[in-house]
Amino acid sequence: MVDTQAVVPGQRDRDAAPADARVPHVPGFAHRAVTGAGTAPKEWAKELRERVPRSAHRRPALAADRPDAVRAVEESSRDRVPELAPIRVGRMAASPFAFLRGSAGLMAHDLADTPVTGIAAQLCGDAHAANFGLYGDARGRLVMDLNDFDETVVGPWEWDLKRLATSLVLAGREVGASEEECRAAAFDTVGAYRRTMRLLARMPALDAWNAIADEELVSHTDARDLLGTLERVSAKARNNTSARFAARSTEALTDAEGGGRRFTAAPPVLRRIPDAEAAAVASSLGPYLETVSEDRLPLLARYAVHDVAFRVVGTGSVGTRSYVVLLLDHRGEPLVLQVKEARPSALLPHLPAAGFTVPDPGHEGRRVVLGQKRMQVVSDILLGWTTVEGRPFQVRQFRNRKGSVDPAALTTDQVDDYGRMTGALLARAHAHSADPRLIAGYCGKNEEFDDAVATFAVSYADRTTADHADLLTAVRTGRIAAELGV
Repeated sequence: MVDTQAVVPGQRDRDAAPADARVPHVPGFAHRAVTGAGTAPKEWAKELRERVPRSAHRRPALAADRPDAVRAVEESSRDRVPELAPIRVGRMAASPFAFLRGSAGLMAHDLADTPVTGIAAQLCGDAHAANFGLYGDARGRLVMDLNDFDETVVGPWEWDLKRLATSLVLAGREVGASEEECRAAAFDTVGAYRRTMRLLARMPALDAWNAIADEELVSHTDARDLLGTLERVSAKARNNTSARFAARSTEALTDAEGGGRRFTAAPPVLRRIPDAEAAAVASSLGPYLETVSEDRLPLLARYAVHDVAFRVVGTGSVGTRSYVVLLLDHRGEPLVLQVKEARPSALLPHLPAAGFTVPDPGHEGRRVVLGQKRMQVVSDILLGWTTVEGRPFQVRQFRNRKGSVDPAALTTDQVDDYGRMTGALLARAHAHSADPRLIAGYCGKNEEFDDAVATFAVSYADRTTADHADLLTAVRTGRIAAELGV
């Protein structure tokens, strides 16, 4: 098994006695003797390439015991809200790309049989092309980064990259790109990841941590064709706020009703819930406050809870319990929080087969929040976690200027640009937990690794297309229920 706490040069010595008494061993810090003893990342990378040739990433290995795709969808719906399962199936049935979005666990099952270097990173766990986007930082400025962490866990960095590359092939096919263009998008995605890692590996550690500002992404990845799209998404994101959502999704109460506002039902996406359920969610915000940075508590103290509703969330999360909580300040201005169920990562059962052991997170909401903070350059200032009626939940701002590029709405000449940009963002995120020198050294200077993963991506996209076809057949024959167009 790979010890996920000791996979980066320097981390292996955390608990060892200092080789030089003049350099004290500080827990949590890597130790290096003054003489510079220790294996250099370049030597590690060479050993890794001999043990796991870059060309080995070319073909996916589908195990003989691979579950039937439809059964895998059914299994992943276990313990979700039963009446929402048809909505989830309907969304996955929309296209092969949509199927990929909802099947992180199935892909993890398949990836468990593919070669890995053993270098651990904090994974998004669901790093497909639609899980990148814009959101507002503490001062309202827009940030571009990964934005979905339900499946986050420590694991092999290759899994995130292969999932991202595959998603670019499927998105390209959906917009009518040729097979050559789709493969080029995957190839360029991996190339941008590799080159960004090399850039970060050459920088001082502190500079690398905050490197590649969002305004530099377009020039760094040569994604000029995306400028118009990004400007439109940014303009829309600036208006995507709690106030705007509350204005459209709540109604004012009369003085006789207690004043304030409450959510208005818009089934099946937004619905009112029984008072006891709403009270349980509202009460959970007390323990949530204990998980938020103390300097945010005076801010939250200026709001009062006015209402709670159930709101259906995106493709992969449909059926999980998710609530929106309406808070109002002394002026009646709204802040909406999302309280979303945090289930165990879909990757977790498959990590041991890849040689990784991951400790029990203790609380799944905590896992999601800490994973998000480890990967993003800046995170939501109100992130936290809580428990509602025995189930773990994450808590975050709802609609904090979020915006995203729809990969399935890009033009054919934008797909590879978008791939390069997301590849660079993924490298930046991985470099917060894995030493970029080691990954960069393994990937190398030439395009051998890019070519291998692009070949994998095309092959796995074909597999996903076949899985999607099986799901459509199951829907048509009545084997599985689907509510389309929701």
